[in-house]
Amino acid sequence: MRRYVGFIAFAVMMVLSLWLSLGEKGQKHPAAPPATQQQQAPPPVPTAQPKPDSRPAEKPVQKASVPATETGFDYYVLSLSWSPSYCLSNEGAGNRQQCGGNRDLSLVVHGFWPQFVDGYPQFCGSSEPDRVPDELARRQLDLLPSVGLIGHQWRKHGTCSSLSQRDYFAKLRAAWTQLRLPADLADSSRHKTLSTDQIVSELTSANPGLTTTAIDVTCDGQRLDEIRICMNKDLSYRECSGENRRVCRRDRLVLPAAP
Repeated sequence: MRRYVGFIAFAVMMVLSLWLSLGEKGQKHPAAPPATQQQQAPPPVPTAQPKPDSRPAEKPVQKASVPATETGFDYYVLSLSWSPSYCLSNEGAGNRQQCGGNRDLSLVVHGFWPQFVDGYPQFCGSSEPDRVPDELARRQLDLLPSVGLIGHQWRKHGTCSSLSQRDYFAKLRAAWTQLRLPADLADSSRHKTLSTDQIVSELTSANPGLTTTAIDVTCDGQRLDEIRICMNKDLSYRECSGENRRVCRRDRLVLPAAP
């Protein structure tokens, strides 16, 4: 009997192995995809679009001192007259409003002139009246010392600025106000002698941005007559051109005292 135990055990093992093999063949497995089938790419992920800017587009900023109507010329000249020299002239002797009484005037505004690079316009057409109203004229007497001068400057030069009377005189006042006068040019209580170069040097030292090429000095014989300052329409200083050059180059220029 012992002879057959090993044979029986081997036979049982063979039967179990055959049974397990048949069981695995009976199980169903999912079919593999065909070799030619391509995998579909995942849909693209949408990217965030920038939101439209709801703010209004910015407009160019125009300086308040340069109105859009200020056209028809290139730049301004602020002309300043040494009043004591004028009062010693034949013309000034008869001007009691500027030279009479106890008016110790030094530099005063002679005019505010629209200029071309070469030459200047004058007596231009304007929708404004030729006559400057008394109320407006009186308010300019601290700058232009006579009503006659105020009216003349408006008719000859102000009409060429394309500004109204009020805007023109306001622009003139702004040009004068920004200019700082050195002591020698602000005081007419004493007689003094300066060279043209000294006058220009003192003005440029007192006014940052003002250069020697933006200043023109004129004389009446040996006396200081006028100082002319060239300005852009925004009242920044610029080089003078054409006739507005330094035409008086004296080493000794007399600034008489106020009478």
